[in-house]
Amino acid sequence: MKQNTYAKTLTWLKTNPALDELCARYPEEWAEVQQEIAAIVGRGVAAELKAYLERVSAPPAKPGFSKQQPDKNAALAQFVRSRMAHESVKKLCLSTLAADVGASKGKLRFNLFNGFIAQKLLFARGLERKPVSLFWFRLFWPLVWQKKRLMSLVQPRGIYCFYSRALIEALAGMIGSRNCLEIGAGDGTLTRFLKEAGVQLTATDNHGWSQAVKYPDWVIKLDAREALATYKPEVVICSWPPAQNDFERVVFNTPSVQLYIVIGSQHQFAFGNWTDYKLQSAFDLEEDKQLGALVLPPELGAAVYVFRRKTAPPTY
Repeated sequence: MKQNTYAKTLTWLKTNPALDELCARYPEEWAEVQQEIAAIVGRGVAAELKAYLERVSAPPAKPGFSKQQPDKNAALAQFVRSRMAHESVKKLCLSTLAADVGASKGKLRFNLFNGFIAQKLLFARGLERKPVSLFWFRLFWPLVWQKKRLMSLVQPRGIYCFYSRALIEALAGMIGSRNCLEIGAGDGTLTRFLKEAGVQLTATDNHGWSQAVKYPDWVIKLDAREALATYKPEVVICSWPPAQNDFERVVFNTPSVQLYIVIGSQHQFAFGNWTDYKLQSAFDLEEDKQLGALVLPPELGAAVYVFRRKTAPPTY
């Protein structure tokens, strides 16, 4: 592979292209990943799936008999397989590993009753989300028997979860009057809710999912690095950062950041860069289970992780 072609391809991959785009460009790698994941899911061993993701994410080893650099084609193919594997597993988790059997017989959809309940509980109009009332959700959600279909229906439009009104109020209280930045904001739903709650917040995204997400004008087109350098926020928030991304480490290296809030999954392999989470030493990490319980629907197994900058010990 020529140097300029390799560099262009690597730059494209770092924009976090959608799984469909990866599969279309690299069909052979996709066939391999699909076969491996299908075999693991068929055996039903969760630990095996985690081990597979760790293995496919490891860089290719250098041949012991050669002093040359690893083959760039092999390294690139490994990176592509890693992205495909993590995005595939994320998709499986968000759709609770499988939709109803009826999905294989035609287009997946809610029936009239289930669709009506879901629409009233979760959306203001169309696919525009609203802050969800926990009272009404807990009252009517048990009546929906097609729960497994929800995330399969909305995830292709860039919707990975729903935010309760109680969650928004709690997050607004944590952020307070501090300057806040959302990175990877998507359609800006979380920023919109927090602004309505009085938070000073700027939404940014690299607009890399324009084929699926409709970005409002006020979701500023900036990648995370540029956004952090431009706004120098005290608080950063990100909902469902891509697995194995290379931008979250910049959050930990931005001196102005005192608090980083991540909304994701109880399954660590489904989102975020846990390697960087564990390597950084400037912040204390805590899973806030009370906040996680306020992310909907509960079948999603969502979690909220809070990074607080460590305070320097007093000097005498």
